[in-house]
Amino acid sequence: MIEELLPDTVVAVEACGHDDAGHLPLYPEEEAIVARAVAKRRREFTVVRSCARRAMEKLGVPPQPVPTGERGAPRWPAGLAGSMTHCDGYCAAALVRLTDLASLGIDAEPDGPLPDGVLESVALPAETARLRRLDEARPGIHWERLLFSAKESVYKAWYPLTGRWLDFTEADIEIAVDPADPRRGTLHAVLLVPGPTVGGRRLSHFDGRWTARDGLLATAITVPHT
Repeated sequence: MIEELLPDTVVAVEACGHDDAGHLPLYPEEEAIVARAVAKRRREFTVVRSCARRAMEKLGVPPQPVPTGERGAPRWPAGLAGSMTHCDGYCAAALVRLTDLASLGIDAEPDGPLPDGVLESVALPAETARLRRLDEARPGIHWERLLFSAKESVYKAWYPLTGRWLDFTEADIEIAVDPADPRRGTLHAVLLVPGPTVGGRRLSHFDGRWTARDGLLATAITVPHT
């Protein structure tokens, strides 16, 4: 599901369903992070890192730990950029060599309504208006949850390039629908604060893709070097 949203240079590994049998064990530095975590948190943490290590193997990189750094962001092996996501019944990790992409972010969410009050805290007025139009023209997808997922993917792509927080309201995201397939499309995120410098130029926007299927919404943002 995630892999279809990403360029060929990116490798992605998914784990679907609630059965996490066969996952790879944690490294000691990872184990320390979830030593006191509840069972659900520990399971998701373990399975998504198993996905990450399998992605490393697909890239020809020896499996290594993925500890967390500032704000809980994953710390990837030298030379790699990556992103991870998990929600109920689904985990995924995507990795790419830094020679191929500057950064990426992925996110998956259940295709259901957002909790009360969340949309008001994450959406700009222009985004809310566009969501209403999408609801009217394309019912059947929880567009507000898709916007939330896109905001998560934007942040995950942003943070490794800047080391700074990006508020939900500091990117204006437009969701476009593929005319040939109304359950997938593209994302265009205009940065409302100074963007990172990549390849000698200051970025003003990020672009990505989305899909909706099997009860899930998935988004991906990729940041090329040029």
